[in-house]
Amino acid sequence: MEENRIKELLESVRSGKVEVDEALDSLVRLPYEQVGDFAQLDMHRGLRRGFPEVVFGQGKTAEQITQIVNRLSERNERVLVTRLSAEVYAQIREELPDDAVYHQRPRALVINRANLVCRPGILVACAGTADTPVAEEAALTAELMGNQVERLYDVGVAGLHRLLDKLPMLRQARVIVVAAGMEGALASVVSGLVDAPVIAVPTSVGYGASFHGLSALLAMLNSCSSGIAVVNIDNGFGAGAMAAMINRLDER
Repeated sequence: MEENRIKELLESVRSGKVEVDEALDSLVRLPYEQVGDFAQLDMHRGLRRGFPEVVFGQGKTAEQITQIVNRLSERNERVLVTRLSAEVYAQIREELPDDAVYHQRPRALVINRANLVCRPGILVACAGTADTPVAEEAALTAELMGNQVERLYDVGVAGLHRLLDKLPMLRQARVIVVAAGMEGALASVVSGLVDAPVIAVPTSVGYGASFHGLSALLAMLNSCSSGIAVVNIDNGFGAGAMAAMINRLDER
């Protein structure tokens, strides 16, 4: 982590192993780092936010992703690339660090060298099997940020008994992420059953009148159940990151 790197650098200066000018040069390069003419990597993100800058893979070329990932992996124990297609990964996998792992369902690339003690408390649920890519993006993000994640999939409101059978599991969670498309009702139902905060993720799953997730988004925003926060359509990463932040609040 960046905080550990800075501590090591300062200790080296104090012990005389590193000259002051050399340390200053390292600190000057820490805030951000230029990569080609297409990216300025925020190298202080981990120090400020507790997790390094995350790469949004969609829309970037294979060469850009390769350079960004390799540079980030040199300076961080954890790297996350979201929305990376299997086709692009196949083009670049030989050029990435050996410990880079690709997860096909959420379309995410992960490097994790951190030996973290993971906190329990997060549950990720989704309405249908078609929602699992978004749910997995949330779960993978929360896990990489140092959490144990329980999964509860295919428990949509069309068969409500599947959800009610898991009430003990739901009520043990400190924070719950709910991904749902179609009419997006699952988040409201879950929130009405638990005393934990619920992060609702509308997905772009559904027939024409779902408007690629807009129907679910509006339903979640208009929920009459209190304690629901809503992220953008298909934004599993944002939900997972928020769940991780909530789950570590008692550490402050």
